[in-house]
Amino acid sequence: MEEKNINAGTHGGVAGMTKVEMKPIQVAFMLYCLVAAGAFGIEDMIPLSGPGLTIIMLIVFAIIWAHPISRVCSELSALMPGEGGIYVWAKETLGEFWGFSMSWWGTVSIYLGISAYVVLITDYASTFIPALTDPTISLVTRLGIIALFMIINMIGLKEASWINTVLAVAILIAFAFVTVVGFANWEYSPVTPVVPEGQSIVDSLGGSIMIVVWMYCGYECISNMAGELKDPGVIPKGFKIVMPIIALSYILPTVAGLVSIGSWEEWGTDGMGYGDVLGQCLGYGWGVGFLVIAILSQAAIYNAYVAEGSRGFFVMADDHLAPKFLVMTNKKGLPVLSILLLSVCTAILCQFDFSTILIMMGPLALMVYVILGLCLLKARKEFPVEERDCWYIKNPVLAKAFAIIPMPIAIIALLVNGTEYFLLGFCSICSAVFAYVIIKWIYKGLYKVDAEKYPLNPKTKLAQGDLQRFGAFFLAFGIYAFIGTFFLQWYEGSWGPEYYLDTYGSGLISNFALMLKVGRIGGIIGAVVGAVLLTVGKKSDPTTWHGTGEWGIWASDK
Repeated sequence: MEEKNINAGTHGGVAGMTKVEMKPIQVAFMLYCLVAAGAFGIEDMIPLSGPGLTIIMLIVFAIIWAHPISRVCSELSALMPGEGGIYVWAKETLGEFWGFSMSWWGTVSIYLGISAYVVLITDYASTFIPALTDPTISLVTRLGIIALFMIINMIGLKEASWINTVLAVAILIAFAFVTVVGFANWEYSPVTPVVPEGQSIVDSLGGSIMIVVWMYCGYECISNMAGELKDPGVIPKGFKIVMPIIALSYILPTVAGLVSIGSWEEWGTDGMGYGDVLGQCLGYGWGVGFLVIAILSQAAIYNAYVAEGSRGFFVMADDHLAPKFLVMTNKKGLPVLSILLLSVCTAILCQFDFSTILIMMGPLALMVYVILGLCLLKARKEFPVEERDCWYIKNPVLAKAFAIIPMPIAIIALLVNGTEYFLLGFCSICSAVFAYVIIKWIYKGLYKVDAEKYPLNPKTKLAQGDLQRFGAFFLAFGIYAFIGTFFLQWYEGSWGPEYYLDTYGSGLISNFALMLKVGRIGGIIGAVVGAVLLTVGKKSDPTTWHGTGEWGIWASDK
């Protein structure tokens, strides 16, 4: 395999990395593992929303959520195929602060949540190996799993993608088998009832809208590795292949399961599921054997996110927005220290119960999708499609629709997911601002790359125009937080106080009224601070960001 060293500053490349050749099918299967790796997780939607509404949501959200996001990511990947993906897109279109924020949200969510997949591997495997119920043996096994996939990713991106291709094929075959067996034993209606008896459509949607949104998340992650591909054009092709595969791999097995074993009220990750289709129709052994697929699924997701997550801080470090040692690569041009750091964090977190941290993760992903649409809209102004020689959405009306439609869905999902998600989500989202300020003061960011092109404000020591960006950030979030608390009071008021007290017992998130009060006061403070920063910024800190311009040149010269 011919390898080409990426020169720093050349179309988003990072010094020391190598380009690899990947086929669209490899990209497609890597995407499949990042987004789906099976239909596990949908089981929880069925008793919450009802079988009928679950099927409807899987179909509708594939159209109004997953499809627009995949098209937006396809165009931005084709236009700006830089290592770091969402970081590059936001940096080039919206500025250094938003680039940092996008990468911070995406990478931190992976660092915090990736250990869950390792824990699930050992939990599923304990069915076959009772010794794994011993805490010491379980920990040693988890550390071994982490080490195994760390080594695989240090061997090479192409090798890691082949592992995921094999795992993805095995998972798809297993779920296809579930589909065939389920339809061959059709006994029940898959859409009756549409929603649980005595439950409104609003309650039923709110119960699992975050689950279905989460099931169709992850399309943007493949872009983190785009700078290592010899032909970034394989990414839009990979999207085209994988989109229908993911939707069908969710819908068909779910329908097959409902029509064959029914009992929709008993479905769930700790209840009935896809393995029971084989267990009840073919015998107990088949159902237990399906647990192997559950193990492979978590392994595929973990492997994919080691590859993706290790590129986040690595690329930021190359722009002096993270510790410089994270840019170190080995002889094969792989970010070994970033992979090692992610693996060490995973090893530490997999030992703890971090349910509160997981509550803070979901909003980070939702924010990425809000800003993603803004990146596309700005990119179309900065780099007109008439001047490009790469893939883009042909219809300009559809392009705007694809950029805008996911935004309100993400905003609504944050609201209906629960008051604790709403409140703690703001903490995790706002962490990007404080992290950026500290990192910028210490490492200077793009000012170190080109002081004349990326000047600092001599008073704030931040990038020129950052006060206005902070002002817009806090003003928007302050208004949203304030208004959102009134929606949550209406939406959860009849059952929220009792639910949060019973669920959490003590502390802030156990007190529904206190959470609403904190949200309103915080919203008012945020809006006031935002308005002040905007006013001061317009007078003393003008925005000067215009991007590097290299991507328009790359697209036209390609």
